Amino acid sequence: MDYQQKLAEKLSILNERGSGVLIRMNYIKKTCADPKLRPPHLSDKSMEPAIKYINKKFPNIDFRGNVQNLVGIQRQKAEVLTATASYYDSFLDVIEFRDHVYELLNSIDACQCFFDISVNFDFTKNYLDLIITYTSIIIMLSRIDDKKALVGMFNCAHEMTNGSSDPSYPRLGQMFVEYEHPWKKLTEEFGPHTRSVTAALLSLKMVYPRRNLPAEQWRSAQLLSLLSAPATMLEPACCDTMACEYLSMEVMERWIIIGFLLCHTSLNSHQASLDLWKMGLRSGLYINLVRDELLNIHKVSEDLFDSIKGYSKRVADIKECREHAILNGGAIHRERRQFLRGAMKELFKVLEDEPGLLGPKALFVFMALSFSRDEILWLVRHSENMPKIKTPEDYVDNQIAELLFYMEKLRGLMKKHNHVVQRYHVQYLAQFDALVLNDTIQNMYVCPEEESVLMSSLVSTLSALSVKQVENKEEFDFTALRLDWLRLQAYTSVSKANLPIKEYPDLAKVMTMIQFHTRMVDSLEELLQETSEVSIFCFYPRVFEKMFIQSSEEQTMKRYLMAFPLVCSHFSQCGHPLCPEETEAMEKRSLRLCVTFLEQIAKMTSSVVLEICAEQCNLHEQLQPKHCAEAISAARHRKQKKPVQRKREVEKEKPGAESLRKDRAVTTNVDKLHLMLTELCSTYGLCSEFVAFDHIVVPTEFLLSHLEASLSEIIVRMANYNQTTQEIARPSDLLAALRAYTASLHTLSSYVNLDVSRMVKNVLLQQTQPLDSRGAHTITTVYTNWFLESLLRQASNSLIVHCPTMHCFVNQTTDNDPSFRAEEFSDISELQALAELIGPYGLKFLSDNLMWHITSQVGELKKLVIENMDILVQMKNNFDKPEEMAVLKKRLTGGENVLKRMTIIGVILSFRSMAQDCLKDILQKHCPYMMLPIESLLDCLPHDADIKVTLSVYELASAAGLTCDIDPALVKGIASTHTDNTSMDEEYRKSCLLLVYIGVSLPTLALDPNSVYSREHGGHNNNIHCLAKAINLVAAAMFTVQNKNIEQHLKEFLLLASSTLLQLGQNVERMESKNRESIYLLLDMIVEESPFLSQDMLESCFPYVLLRNAYREVYRSVLVMLG
Repeated sequence: MDYQQKLAEKLSILNERGSGVLIRMNYIKKTCADPKLRPPHLSDKSMEPAIKYINKKFPNIDFRGNVQNLVGIQRQKAEVLTATASYYDSFLDVIEFRDHVYELLNSIDACQCFFDISVNFDFTKNYLDLIITYTSIIIMLSRIDDKKALVGMFNCAHEMTNGSSDPSYPRLGQMFVEYEHPWKKLTEEFGPHTRSVTAALLSLKMVYPRRNLPAEQWRSAQLLSLLSAPATMLEPACCDTMACEYLSMEVMERWIIIGFLLCHTSLNSHQASLDLWKMGLRSGLYINLVRDELLNIHKVSEDLFDSIKGYSKRVADIKECREHAILNGGAIHRERRQFLRGAMKELFKVLEDEPGLLGPKALFVFMALSFSRDEILWLVRHSENMPKIKTPEDYVDNQIAELLFYMEKLRGLMKKHNHVVQRYHVQYLAQFDALVLNDTIQNMYVCPEEESVLMSSLVSTLSALSVKQVENKEEFDFTALRLDWLRLQAYTSVSKANLPIKEYPDLAKVMTMIQFHTRMVDSLEELLQETSEVSIFCFYPRVFEKMFIQSSEEQTMKRYLMAFPLVCSHFSQCGHPLCPEETEAMEKRSLRLCVTFLEQIAKMTSSVVLEICAEQCNLHEQLQPKHCAEAISAARHRKQKKPVQRKREVEKEKPGAESLRKDRAVTTNVDKLHLMLTELCSTYGLCSEFVAFDHIVVPTEFLLSHLEASLSEIIVRMANYNQTTQEIARPSDLLAALRAYTASLHTLSSYVNLDVSRMVKNVLLQQTQPLDSRGAHTITTVYTNWFLESLLRQASNSLIVHCPTMHCFVNQTTDNDPSFRAEEFSDISELQALAELIGPYGLKFLSDNLMWHITSQVGELKKLVIENMDILVQMKNNFDKPEEMAVLKKRLTGGENVLKRMTIIGVILSFRSMAQDCLKDILQKHCPYMMLPIESLLDCLPHDADIKVTLSVYELASAAGLTCDIDPALVKGIASTHTDNTSMDEEYRKSCLLLVYIGVSLPTLALDPNSVYSREHGGHNNNIHCLAKAINLVAAAMFTVQNKNIEQHLKEFLLLASSTLLQLGQNVERMESKNRESIYLLLDMIVEESPFLSQDMLESCFPYVLLRNAYREVYRSVLVMLG
């Protein structure tokens, strides 16, 4: 008869089902309370009359007589039925669950079951869990304000659709009415069950007080210490009540407080019940029902007992317990947490050093985790609902990170050495437990058939185990064995059992130990989850974030901060299949918290790292050559033995003085930063990655991301670009600072396993683009803008001169002081530094911007050609007729404008050529293996190759900084200016006439006093020497686009230009010939610059003697000036 009751199976199933129903009720409450998640029909204004009417008349709603109040539901009956169906079904689940619980509790009472947590642990625990779960469901149901509206709306829509009410509606309505005051109804329901509930609760009188001890007693007993008794270190940790040792104190307090509220009569009849209940009331102010739903234990107890006659003493007890909890609770739990921090650390260090001890001392691990979890849950519950006391600091723990950290460390250690634990306990089960169990069975004087079959099965299962199964990585599953033990507990706990378990305590002890050992083999993670999951933080995000902030402000807690994001991985374990809707919200909250914590840790670490880098950069900057001028000057004075000036400035400290220390106790800012960095980097050692809701989270990636973003900002900031004043750092200074930063960053790899090289490469690669990954400007954009807006703009106005001799730009001598020295930004070392910084990609962007300006000038030149087209055609045909040319020249307009624009183009191209040469030097230095093939390809390119092939090779060579006969970028730029409105022949005609325009305008340069050739600079003071590069490259590009012969057209230009300049020599007395010699040199420069022209060609149309005399004349003027 007792076997057919299936008490064990029903308890297991109903507890699992009850957990789901409870979570479902909580979800409905939260959904209805949240305006964003609330069912739309509850917020619909058209539904307000119907909802008010339903709430007023519930459950006896007249669906036919008050149609005017239910018009809103009538109009949307299908939608209402669909929207409320899931809620209605969830409430029906409560009724179904209640019915099964009633039935089971009555069956248990009828069987007069024996309950003792230290004997039939699983049976008693399941029984008490079922009572608490059922009570929690009813309490949660009473807290759902909209339950009547939801059920009433569903039933109205159902009747309007089907013509009749739902069959379950009357019972559901009656249940809602009965539980308007849930505690009153619940105490009535549990009156008949008082004996069984009290017996189960009183079995805790040894377990709960032993767990609820102050920290002083824990400390004096050296709880959780493996070092307190070194001689017994290898002995297995076991006791008669193993499962009770790691049973959650929160669970026991829930059992005691709610259990005695339901069966309050035992408080007056049993002194032991009263003592246990008062101890539970003194432990705190709140207990948890589900998620973040709490029960104010003193208020609820007081309200209940106030309504019952004869309970005035109990009310006084409640008030006394509340005062005790308020005055002492915070301090007691604070001291416990303080003790557990040290105990957990010691336990972890010992087990990490000797993981073999995880086998015999596994119980210590689960006790430590359970104790720590209890204290954390208590703190979370009470810090959110802190009482008004004089010592609020008792409810604030800025060292909670350390406790969480060592909990995670112990969890990780158990998972890592799972095979050690498995191997130990498989041998224990087969070679000890099986034998002890067999002996125990043999010594039993009565053993009924059913029980005999179960116990024989247990012995045979355990005896068959071997170490080879562990070595072969076979999967173990002792679920059936543990369920058999639960069945056996149920069979032997009934009053008329043939084998009463209370008479065989040895069997209970052995089986409790066996159950623990089997869990060590097949469900280690499940037990870890049971004893250490702190998913409550998911439902207290504000408390969780506050704890993180408090811990992060403590210097000594920074090394433990990674525990906070790791805790977020627990949240995925607290869902239930009966409430899948909750999972999405939990996932979002979990990932948000996880990312927030990791971002904050990364931000702190990144900030410290970059502060150290900044300090190192400052020290490195002191070693720059520019700072040694004073030292050299002082040394020179000493050598020359000059008298020392009386008023001397305080001598500056030399670099390295900061390393000289008189007292090691005096810490510098760098010392503090390194200490903080060590602390922060230590936290990354907790785990390399973890999983949160199927997302693999890698903490170091957050640090890399922060470093990447911060370094990008710092690099741009170090450039010191001021758009208003056009100030900027020299590329060489920025490169030196950047090298100092990267050298310091690489030391981070010695603190944490981090790919710093990858991060630095990513940052520098992004800096070669106009925008970085965040859309911010890079140094490529900054330097491009500066060179265009400052240097080249002034060079276009001849305030800055291109100096071929020194391969840079220099400032013209003027009355006003220049805003910057051009040579400090454009010499070879600076442009090489620029090429190092922005690389080929950056120089390509710079080149594209330069080409845009060039094509704009070419467009303007073509407009001038169109304006003077007729005259230019005549001049082209009559260039060898001086008289006609003189007349036509007077009619020609805009000659100076053409030369000015061509000079600007030449300046831009000269700057680009200098940058390209420096890029070539840098690439040859960094990757010569790549440059050699490109150079060979360029050298081996046949002259008669297809133009497309030629341009492709030139484009490759140009990207590597090599000089090409035809500039592919310029070709592309000029080709882009061609429109469909003009034919190619028309463009070709404009190109030819542009060369004519330039050639006939050259003599006008002699009128400009700045057209003097400077021997020092190797060019003219108005940059007209840049015309040579402009004419050659622009002509080559234009005729390449038009597929014409470049050499032929340049010869024609040379002939025309020579003719017009020779005519300049005939005006001996006129001012036009003032700078004639300097202008003559332009022809030589054009030929020297051109790959298509030669000196023979020049001499055929312009006497070399004139060039020789011109050079002698310009150099003579320099010698005369030098005197």
